[in-house]
Amino acid sequence: MNDVKKNRILLYICIPVVLLLVLLRFGLYFLKSDGFSGLSMLLPVLLFCFILFAFCTSAFISAWVYQDCKRRGDDPVLWSVVVFAATPFIGLLIYFLRRSEIKTICLACGHRISVKAKYCEECGTHIEKEENGVMVKQGTHHLTWIVAGFVSMLFMLVCFTGFIVSAASGHGVNTNVASNDRVWNLGTISMNHNVYLDDVWKFDFRSASEGFVEEQNMTIADAGVQLLYADISCGTVPDGATLVLWMVQGEIAKSIDVTNLTEPLEYPLNEFKNGKIHVRLQINGVEDTVSEIYIQ
Repeated sequence: MNDVKKNRILLYICIPVVLLLVLLRFGLYFLKSDGFSGLSMLLPVLLFCFILFAFCTSAFISAWVYQDCKRRGDDPVLWSVVVFAATPFIGLLIYFLRRSEIKTICLACGHRISVKAKYCEECGTHIEKEENGVMVKQGTHHLTWIVAGFVSMLFMLVCFTGFIVSAASGHGVNTNVASNDRVWNLGTISMNHNVYLDDVWKFDFRSASEGFVEEQNMTIADAGVQLLYADISCGTVPDGATLVLWMVQGEIAKSIDVTNLTEPLEYPLNEFKNGKIHVRLQINGVEDTVSEIYIQ
């Protein structure tokens, strides 16, 4: 009895901890990306609801597995954690392939035997059909957990579909490279290396979808004397391909074609004010690019 209570306490502790970790991950991403500037509130709300319902789905299905394991004499905490961690789909598949047969207790000797057994394996006592039938009838159990799990899964899929449709349509997503808000990309980039260390932005990539924008926020300490330095080399430049450097601060947006730089760019910042400035690279077909950008 004490072991059962300990297992329940462990389960009750694990669920809030996992939920807290999910919320913490969501919050850290929010802070790292300057909030969700550039996105309609609908998108982060849908994303949060998707994560929440995904968690609830896993929790409800794990709760059913916990109860099912107890009926079969398996370790309920272990299997519920496995199902929760492996997602309900993979976890349930593993569980159904490995779960034990339902067993009952021989009234004569107390040995656990299969509900389909006609005789006890331990003492040989004949098992009455009526007893066996009762056990089989009790096979469907804790339907509340199953129903709750599938309802949560339905809401999860609705939120995920809404998020994908909204993002793919571009509604509520800022793609304007001259905007003072964050620019969100709907495309892809491959083989990229992006590091901002000691106020130096090093950004390399193999290729990217048309119009892909990568940005880094920098700080102007003295706009009257400081320059923006950009050492950029495009290894592969197909016909019509370009790489554009953008500097955006408030209503001011300046762009420079840096596709074929023969020497590092030195751009004065006296048009801007002291403070944060968005430095962006708009990729339009160039490949195998290496760049190093900083303000000094």
